[in-house]
Amino acid sequence: MLTTRNSLDRMMTLNRAFDQAFGAPLGARVWVPALDVAERGDAYVVLAELPGVSPEAVDIRFEQNVLTIRGTKPASFEAPAEGELRVFAAERVQGTFERSIRLPEFVDADRIDATFANGLLTITVPKAQAAQPRKISIKTQTA
Repeated sequence: MLTTRNSLDRMMTLNRAFDQAFGAPLGARVWVPALDVAERGDAYVVLAELPGVSPEAVDIRFEQNVLTIRGTKPASFEAPAEGELRVFAAERVQGTFERSIRLPEFVDADRIDATFANGLLTITVPKAQAAQPRKISIKTQTA
């Protein structure tokens, strides 16, 4: 069952708004990558849209149950060594970015995995064994 409007979703929306509002000087355009965060029975999955960013320009850290994604999105155009470059439209934002997500305490930090394909970064944070759902069997006693 897929549920999207829960407290984690509302927290992520608020987090994104704060990142956009306070992440740069007044008047500067800031790029804040969109994130999806989902919880499966065995792991948390974080998807980050990073179009135009190479995997080598991304740094992922996990410390004190906070997953942080940092990186740099390069400029669309480089100024030529000689001559001039006239840009008629420049709407794509460039520069550094950072997103942080606080995860529950019961994760297996040693098994965090990240993959990057077609501009989409997928980070899988396995739950610790103690946090995974399990079935408890009922024992019966005979008289």
